[in-house]
Amino acid sequence: MSPEAPPLSRRAFLSGSAATVGLTLAGCGFLPKDPAANGDPDRPIKVRPDGDLVYFNWADFVSPEVFEGFEKEYGVKVVQSNYDSMEGMVAKLNAGNRYDIIFPTAKWAQRLADGNLLRRIDHSRLDNADRIFDRYDYFADPWYDKRSAHTVPFTMYKTGIGWRKDRIGDDLEGSWSDLWNKRASGRVFVLDDRDEVLGMGALKLGLDLGTSDQDDLDRITDSLQSLRPHLRGFSSDSYNNLLNGNATMTQAWSGDMATMLSQAKKPDLFGFEVAKEGAPLNSDCYAIPANARHPGTAMLFINYMLRPENVKKNIEYIGYPMPVAGTEDTYAAIVEQFPECIVSADDLKADLYFRNGSAADEQARDTAWTHVKAG
Repeated sequence: MSPEAPPLSRRAFLSGSAATVGLTLAGCGFLPKDPAANGDPDRPIKVRPDGDLVYFNWADFVSPEVFEGFEKEYGVKVVQSNYDSMEGMVAKLNAGNRYDIIFPTAKWAQRLADGNLLRRIDHSRLDNADRIFDRYDYFADPWYDKRSAHTVPFTMYKTGIGWRKDRIGDDLEGSWSDLWNKRASGRVFVLDDRDEVLGMGALKLGLDLGTSDQDDLDRITDSLQSLRPHLRGFSSDSYNNLLNGNATMTQAWSGDMATMLSQAKKPDLFGFEVAKEGAPLNSDCYAIPANARHPGTAMLFINYMLRPENVKKNIEYIGYPMPVAGTEDTYAAIVEQFPECIVSADDLKADLYFRNGSAADEQARDTAWTHVKAG
């Protein structure tokens, strides 16, 4: 593992997902009035250096060693900018900022693609694309981007529960109900993320992950209210809360738990489980904006990033697995203590993704989330 472990949870700002209030594919405020304004997004991209790479991503989400190798091989510079939420990324795009490569999560990739804001990516021009699409059938035609026409999967992760064994032992039920464990009472955190918390409550009750049915939401909020006496707070900085002792138990993203292992002085004091009722899944994608100035360089970057040797370097740096065949052992070695962090092809088939809903659906979920946070 690289000694330069990223300083803060790269998922800590995903709490911005709650700001999707009422956004629909047709009315989310960033779809262009004239889809042709950026030219034909389906026109083929020539895979060649056509300028420096203007890169827009979460901070510390690509190994500096990989950046350096790319710059040296192709004689270009990587000009980096970072965002702290999906809304922040889209706001920059909507303001006319031009980037060559971005990394939306699945539901945001769908919104951007449906808004004609992404270039089509010809997978046949990527040397190692078959290592993804031949090995992971799910990504060959995912719900968020038909035939992955505008995206290439970058990372994948699941949600579970992290805890301190030195405080409550190792005798848990393997269920979302473990967050109600009285031994952890007063030091339990859940993620500061609408979909994750409502989804956890739904799975615990055997309901659909992204339900917007009012009766379901009432049941979920009632159940989550019973967690309040045990709850210390809402926080997406899961691994730091465990490391510094603020949390005895926390809802957590698998990639952050892998990062925690690299920083813990005594990793054996910690545990991570995936609930038997199901684990929400998510993924980040490579995507090229329709107004990218250097799409050829962007294609070269994706191609370079998909080389197994570079995938392995990046997995070791960020702690998140990447769906590239031949790199699975690298991630498995990192999370040997937490094998539940591994996202398999079978996990992806479970299709427990958070999806975009109608304006009414999103409003109902926003209202439920407000009630949960208000207590």
